[in-house]
Amino acid sequence: MTLFPLHLVDLLGQIGAYIIYLLIGVAFGMTLESAGFGNSRILAAQFYFKDMRVFKVMFSAIIVASTLIFLASSLGLMDYNLMWVPPTYLWPGIVGGLVMGVGFIVGGFCPGTSLVALATGKIDGIVFVLGVLFGIFLFGETVANFAVFWNSSYMGRFTLPELLGVSYGAVVLGIVVMALLMFWGAEKIEASTRGETAQKAPRWAVPAAGVLIALAVVNLIIGQPDNADRWKAIEAEQTVKLDDRAVYVSPAELLSVLNDVKLKPVLIDVRAERDYNQFHIEGARHLPLAEIIASAAELIDQPANTVTIVMSNDESDATQAWKMLKAESVPNVYILDGGVNNWIRTYAGEEFVRDRLIPRHGNEQLAWRFDAALGSHHPAAEPNPHAFEIEFEAKIKMELKRAPTSGGCG
Repeated sequence: MTLFPLHLVDLLGQIGAYIIYLLIGVAFGMTLESAGFGNSRILAAQFYFKDMRVFKVMFSAIIVASTLIFLASSLGLMDYNLMWVPPTYLWPGIVGGLVMGVGFIVGGFCPGTSLVALATGKIDGIVFVLGVLFGIFLFGETVANFAVFWNSSYMGRFTLPELLGVSYGAVVLGIVVMALLMFWGAEKIEASTRGETAQKAPRWAVPAAGVLIALAVVNLIIGQPDNADRWKAIEAEQTVKLDDRAVYVSPAELLSVLNDVKLKPVLIDVRAERDYNQFHIEGARHLPLAEIIASAAELIDQPANTVTIVMSNDESDATQAWKMLKAESVPNVYILDGGVNNWIRTYAGEEFVRDRLIPRHGNEQLAWRFDAALGSHHPAAEPNPHAFEIEFEAKIKMELKRAPTSGGCG
């Protein structure tokens, strides 16, 4: 069982969690102010290569955090899948970065540092924050005019390892080495522009850099856990749920979920394409077992009221898919009890069930004969819930899904 990310609301309650958030915010603000980030002249000086402390501080935070996060993930202490990564909208992101960069140069602040300046009573910080608020208002009033562009080039949770086709450990080590080389280059630039007044790295910087590289190398050697490793870590706890059949929902409960406006059902059909084409429940998405892991990120990003139901002809393939999704930390995943065969048995009608049964069907084979590939056009694919009032034991218990956190420049 992983230790992080922490569920602060579960551990401390709503008030306790807010107190922690407040303390983190105060500590962050104090750190920025002590680093001189409440002074617009210091912040703007980096663009003229006269004072590179902003670059050094921010990149130090990036490489330390990334190294420790992925090392903790490698050691099984943190579930990286539960960390919210902002989705990539490529071209809107590029334009937004340019707009923010120009604003940073002109105003001398980014949004986070402007709040530090505001808190210390600096007039330029106050003016900048007022400008930020006006910009937010203006954006909200005009975004409808360019909504198509604003939502364009969506790439989901897209990261550098996916772009480069290498492991997370290799990317972390590469970024650490690159950052340290850039720190050395930044000091050379400062020395050439400021001479004797240029700040020099403290004595502990070199051994600290060595430790950071060593941790990044360890992270690279260990590697990130794969789906099998993740399942092994939770197998004992989750197998109990399988043995108790706590995650197998009956056809009657699934039909209830499909007609519950408060829930968003996502039906995953892992059967062979031939069986899926012959018959499938209305709205079910065909997703072979080989593609289940790749779909996990998409399922994690679904709204908090999403219930994912996996199904196969019987239960074995669906159970395997359930294990994969649970190992990837997808919340609210359940299995259709008895599979599609049980659904057909329940809703296809006595005549169809009697006359079209295949007597010697094997495990994970469709148990009924269809004369054509009806897909979801068979009446049993979308039964009338009022025509089948079947009592059932409710198995679905919605898990708490934490809202995504927002990012910032500091």
